Amino acid sequence: MPISSDIAEELNILARYKLTSTQEGIKVHHTAAPKTVAAIQRLYEKNLVTRDDGGYLTDLGIETAEHVQKALAILTSK
Repeated sequence: MPISSDIAEELNILARYKLTSTQEGIKVHHTAAPKTVAAIQRLYEKNLVTRDDGGYLTDLGIETAEHVQKALAILTSK
């Protein structure tokens, strides 16, 4: 299954979260690229983040971000 540009943008956002602290979130401002604003909205609708402009990862979001970040680490290692 190919990765759509929408999913790729969601993966990019999940990769930005720091997993060392549940108290660190992100904020996507309304002036961000439209594809980023749309991606964070989709993550919110999927119950992966706490707010429609970012916020914190939910429990499901933490688990998903861990998988994303591990996969990226494997794929980018030499």
